[in-house]
Amino acid sequence: MLPLILFYVFATILVAAAVAVIVSRNPVYAALSLVLCFVTSAAIWLLIEAEFLAIVLVLVYVGAVM
Repeated sequence: MLPLILFYVFATILVAAAVAVIVSRNPVYAALSLVLCFVTSAAIWLLIEAEFLAIVLVLVYVGAVM
């Protein structure tokens, strides 16, 4: 039950951050929203026990954006 609730929480944050990337006029805010997208999608990867993919997503993509 808890993984399902966490999935919906992370999915809601992910969709909101993705909309913020598109709507934001300031490129800095858009980049920070993109980082939030990557972190929440990594959290979803962790929920399905794909730790390696979550770490690679955070290290490669968040590192490239920042």
